[in-house]
Amino acid sequence: MTQGVRHETTALPLEEAARRAGVAPATLRRWVRDGLVPLAAGGAWTPAAAAQARIVARLRERGHSLADIRRASDEGRLAFGYVEELFPAPDDGVGIEQAAAETGLEPALVERILTSLGHVPRELDHIPAEELALLRRAATALDAGFPLVALLQLVRVYGQALAQIADAEVRLFHLYVHEPLMRDGVPGLEVAEQMEQLARGLLPIASPLMDHVHRRFLRHFVEQDVIGHMETAFDGTSPFADLGRLRVAVAFADLAGYTRLTEEVGEEEAVDAVERFVGAVEMTLPEDARIIKTIGDAVMVVGADASALVDWAVGFQQLFTERPRPRIGLHHGETLYREGDYYGREVNLAARVAARSGEGEVLVTREIVELAGAHLLFEPIGEVRLKGFSDSTELFLAHPGPA
Repeated sequence: MTQGVRHETTALPLEEAARRAGVAPATLRRWVRDGLVPLAAGGAWTPAAAAQARIVARLRERGHSLADIRRASDEGRLAFGYVEELFPAPDDGVGIEQAAAETGLEPALVERILTSLGHVPRELDHIPAEELALLRRAATALDAGFPLVALLQLVRVYGQALAQIADAEVRLFHLYVHEPLMRDGVPGLEVAEQMEQLARGLLPIASPLMDHVHRRFLRHFVEQDVIGHMETAFDGTSPFADLGRLRVAVAFADLAGYTRLTEEVGEEEAVDAVERFVGAVEMTLPEDARIIKTIGDAVMVVGADASALVDWAVGFQQLFTERPRPRIGLHHGETLYREGDYYGREVNLAARVAARSGEGEVLVTREIVELAGAHLLFEPIGEVRLKGFSDSTELFLAHPGPA
């Protein structure tokens, strides 16, 4: 017998459900008969049921038994399949060659753009209409003179950032909604319905929220870029070197003794300490600086104004009183900018300076000292051979000046 699902659904032919699941129609009939895939009232196949069947197919490919899958379905562990109803059904799509002909882009460029946006190779034989529209916009941007190298980097940044957002949405939904429902013993189909209702409420706000935040940050960084151009024009320097390179201040900060803290208080409390630390960094950075990435308990910060960034570092060490204390290292130099990140020798040097610093310290290079304000004190600690560098680096401890 099949179990009923109470929400409204659109019926699918059995053959279409089988195509979406990637299995034969006879296999779908057997899975329904065995209770692996609950159907809508009246035994109708729906997008949600096809999604559930696709999940079952993937689990079977990974060697899971039918008994384990049935138990997981009954417990609501496969309930995310029902959220599939909230997304438009994909059309049949076109292949790369046809997409190239319709957009005027080279087939290799079509493939590169789509893989940067998260498509896997097996999906490129069925490029849907929405993706074709994106490719046409990319072609329009190139025709208008937007550099290809910049477009490819921007597309990759979009793909990576949105993948991280979607991953966070699903994982947080699972941790704070899905798991509690299962722990409370809610039946599988009821879990699925509640998941769908909550997702239906979240989706309408996600895109407007991201659009709003994107526009706000875009306005902020445009303003900072204009200010940076003006200031460097007046002081006779330029933030730009060769194409694709920027001169910036780079800071690395992490929690000294974090591994020991994990052993002493456990992973969850240690992670809470990292979250408080990263949150404090985000809340106190100067306007022109931002966190580029976090790696475990470490953060990488980049700013155009070296003086403001070292001011922040010294002030942060005074204000952040939790244990363990941070250690911070700063350097200023020419970096290679790619896809929203910074690379090169000067970035590696900043990381090595931070690794050399001690708990509660701000350690900087000569380049930072020369750009810093006169209100700070810099205590020379000598020429130091940093790991991975053949030449010695002159280092200084930064301190607040007299009140």
